[in-house]
Amino acid sequence: MAKGKIEINSEACKSCQYCVISCPKKILVVGEEVNSFGYPYVISAEPEKCIGCAMCAQICPEAAIEVWR
Repeated sequence: MAKGKIEINSEACKSCQYCVISCPKKILVVGEEVNSFGYPYVISAEPEKCIGCAMCAQICPEAAIEVWR
């Protein structure tokens, strides 16, 4: 069972991938779809493995990620 839940604002994501690199559980990946600005955005590939550490939200320069525990 997931200890945390993340929500990614796909329109704010610029695909810098800082969150992908910082996630200790490696659950974030760049998806195949693009937002209205032409950026492929990050998605949670395995949301059930989220531990709610919020490292992804802290490192995101666009504040595109929210985390709940």
